[in-house]
Amino acid sequence: MRIHSDKIATLVKAAGVEIESYWPMLFANMAEKRNVTDLIMNVGAGGGGGAPVAAAAPAAEEVAEESDGDLGFGLFD
Repeated sequence: MRIHSDKIATLVKAAGVEIESYWPMLFANMAEKRNVTDLIMNVGAGGGGGAPVAAAAPAAEEVAEESDGDLGFGLFD
């Protein structure tokens, strides 16, 4: 079974996801060199740990309140 970049792009568009136009081609090229079934079946195996889940970002007002103070240095000191 061959994975085509145009089919990937169609699937992504139908899902309502916006990606850069080069991603479907990159994924299709990778899929030609690797067994996609193995990739799916071994998603959690090897390759180091995943990135930690980030905490929810504070509301914009909270950020503004925290950043009002002068830290004693400038960007270009």
